[in-house]
Amino acid sequence: MLGWALAFFIIAIIAAIFGFSGIAAGAASIAKILFFVFVVLFLLSLIAGLFRRGNTTIKI
Repeated sequence: MLGWALAFFIIAIIAAIFGFSGIAAGAASIAKILFFVFVVLFLLSLIAGLFRRGNTTIKI
């Protein structure tokens, strides 16, 4: 997902250089949304991993 956000960001930069402001704004907003979704999913998986690993016991 972070790769898609980076791809849309690059598309936005290229479109802005060539003067396509509408396409640049659209691609930048999509990149921003994908980046925040990536951050939220990353944090949720990090918290879930901490809870899953938290109650480990050693059985002999």
